[in-house]
Amino acid sequence: MNAEHVVQQQLDAYNRRSMQDYLAVFSDTVRIYRPPDPNPVMTGKDSLAEFYARERFNRENLHAELLNRMVIGNTVIDHERITGVTDQPMEMAAVYCVKDGLIDAIWFFPKH
Repeated sequence: MNAEHVVQQQLDAYNRRSMQDYLAVFSDTVRIYRPPDPNPVMTGKDSLAEFYARERFNRENLHAELLNRMVIGNTVIDHERITGVTDQPMEMAAVYCVKDGLIDAIWFFPKH
């Protein structure tokens, strides 16, 4: 399965708020970064599941709109607009690193 397909599966599961399908495309040791902090803000699939159950998938109007995508080998860079988390839509770049068919790391860069 190529990197773009894996990331698209993640986006589709996010928009369905399907925790099982969402987690299925992540490695057990996934790391989530929010630069400029060089340390991961989340590590591991269990941590990811806890956060998304508590902070995202419980939101009725949650939706991620893909505005643009670039694929460079096993790296997928998405420009996304997220609604349903705050009063106003949020835009960000998400950089996904896919390894062995699973998302192994993500870097989130919010719009400033």
